[in-house]
Amino acid sequence: MARGDDLLAALTGAQAGIAGITAGPRGRTWDAFVSAHAPDLTGDRVTFTALEDGTLVVDQDVPDGSLAPVADAIEEMLPPPYRAAAAKSEDDAWTAVAESVQIVELLDVDADEIDLTVVEGERTLTVGGVVTSRSLPGLDALAEEHDSVALHAERIDGQLYAVDVFPL
Repeated sequence: MARGDDLLAALTGAQAGIAGITAGPRGRTWDAFVSAHAPDLTGDRVTFTALEDGTLVVDQDVPDGSLAPVADAIEEMLPPPYRAAAAKSEDDAWTAVAESVQIVELLDVDADEIDLTVVEGERTLTVGGVVTSRSLPGLDALAEEHDSVALHAERIDGQLYAVDVFPL
């Protein structure tokens, strides 16, 4: 989960600069930034995606139900679907950031990352780093909602992809 790595880097301070306090660049704005008590959650950090039905898709092995306190805290601010990252701050306290995403099912795609750009009617689709002219109905439908747009999709699990939509 490449975007999950970005979330974790920002959360753990690897890329965090605070404008006016440090010389680093201004940090991202998240849709949710929370803390939660999660005593059963193992490890030091975790990335996950919440599907619209509330199902959590986690990249790491964590005990069943252990991520629920973090997800519940996020969902007080942001309904699913969303992508999130959490880092253990101290004892059983976890800090998490989350951002809203679109979820689409894409059939017969072998690549983990897909980019679709539509600018003034010009469509460019890159699947796993290879430019192609094939159609992907789930992404094409999202693109049709905008005159010009860039979409970035990353595989969550199986045929499900988290899609970031950037209107141009």
